[in-house]
Amino acid sequence: MLNDEMTEILENFELLGDWDERYQYLVEIGERLPPMPPEEKTHENRVVECMSLVHTAARPLPEQPGHLAFRGDCDTAIIKGVVALLVGLFSGKRPEEIEALDVEELFEALRLQEHLSPNRHVGVYAIVNKMKGQARATPC
Repeated sequence: MLNDEMTEILENFELLGDWDERYQYLVEIGERLPPMPPEEKTHENRVVECMSLVHTAARPLPEQPGHLAFRGDCDTAIIKGVVALLVGLFSGKRPEEIEALDVEELFEALRLQEHLSPNRHVGVYAIVNKMKGQARATPC
């Protein structure tokens, strides 16, 4: 089931006419992603299943005990936009909330699988799995 944040993401995409505009929107979201510190771009934080070079990292939020923040980066504009969406969606949540998010339903509602190559589609789900694994493994 989509939560309020996911519904808002979906509504933003639905305001855009065609997939060219949606791709451009993803690129713009990716461009706004804060830079990931180079020291976090480690092999442990790399999503190795992706054809693109993707890194994600989770860290506890000291001002919100029990909650996490994510950072991410990618060398491909479209996938960086997907990473930015996920960073925004997962950050500020507790690990169990992150685990419960039905990102697959969101991607299906966005119709991403119809507009990404099969390899990119696999990579996007690998990013989700990596981030959920990091949420489980990061002490809050």
